[in-house]
Order: sequence, then structure tokens, then C-alpha cells
Amino acid sequence: MSLKRLALLLTIIGGINWGLVGAFKFNLVEFLFAFAPIVATIIYIVVGIAACYAFFAYLIK
Repeated sequence: MSLKRLALLLTIIGGINWGLVGAFKFNLVEFLFAFAPIVATIIYIVVGIAACYAFFAYLIK
């Protein structure tokens, strides 16, 4: 899997999580990683970086 596809996949997963938060007030990341808040924070950071990368990678295509 290329880095571009991985970034796109992580961005889609992040978008799904935001959709769940907006529609149902259900944060899937917090639900899955409630036992380790630092892991949830790292996931948010990685998804944010992936979104920035995907934006520029598809913009400059």
C-alpha cells in the first residue's frame, strides 16, 4: 500500500469518526481506547497528519 493510499484511508476513517460524533454524539476512538487516552491522542495526531498529507498529495498530483 502506498503512502498516498494509507493517508487517504486514515482520512476516511477520521471522517467516519467525525460523522459518528456529529450524528450520534458517539466517538468511536474514545470508545475503543478509553483505557489508554494517550493512544487516542496519538491516533488523532496521526489522522490529522494523514489528512494534511492526503490534501497536498492529491492537490499536487
